[in-house]
Amino acid sequence: MAEKACRVCNYLTEGKKCPACGSDNLSSKWKGEIIISDSKKSEAAKKLGIGKPGKYALAVD
Repeated sequence: MAEKACRVCNYLTEGKKCPACGSDNLSSKWKGEIIISDSKKSEAAKKLGIGKPGKYALAVD
């Protein structure tokens, strides 16, 4: 199964619902990815507004 990106928080998942925010508004059209292991220490996470560790898309259509 292909990963889909949440249109609300950009989290990447193979499920039907986003495990990060609970939304079911997912897209199979996304670009780039970033993996955040510690959202409190990551400057990238701060700039992207990511609050939870995980794998995120950089852009979601």
